[in-house]
Amino acid sequence: MKLPRLLAPALLLAALAGGGLFAYQSLNQRELAPTVNYVLLNGAKVDSSQWAGKVMLVNFWATSCTTCVKEMPQIIATHEKFQARGFDTLAVAMSYDPPAFVANFAESRKLPFSVAIDNTGDIARQFGKIQLTPTTLLINKRGEIVKRYVGEPDFAALHSLVEKLLAES
Repeated sequence: MKLPRLLAPALLLAALAGGGLFAYQSLNQRELAPTVNYVLLNGAKVDSSQWAGKVMLVNFWATSCTTCVKEMPQIIATHEKFQARGFDTLAVAMSYDPPAFVANFAESRKLPFSVAIDNTGDIARQFGKIQLTPTTLLINKRGEIVKRYVGEPDFAALHSLVEKLLAES
């Protein structure tokens, strides 16, 4: 009789499937974005409570980072593509970036989104001790960090994910 011989592999397969489901569910739990206060280049004091209900792209960058400078036109294009649908962008300049360089970059490139200078490094610390640039975080409408990119994102995949997050209620 072959049934008992097939029963053990079937039970093993069921156990593995159950473990896979558990692992998937734990991966699906998302980290909440920290509550941060910051000052924009124009001097406005802002905090992350204003992000509620929006899909946010938070980009940690520096004017001395060649990849950051290279990806900035795509960050701009992403912002312009989705901003009318509840998407916003915050570019956070790293603490070591001279404020005059940041202001000049933002003005000369006509950055269409908010730019903050993290002069104390506090924003980077609160988001998990960010040290490498560029580091970009995608945050959903509920304030959960959905994706963390270190280095230049795959912008086609990023746009697809933004579409999905904007469709969520």
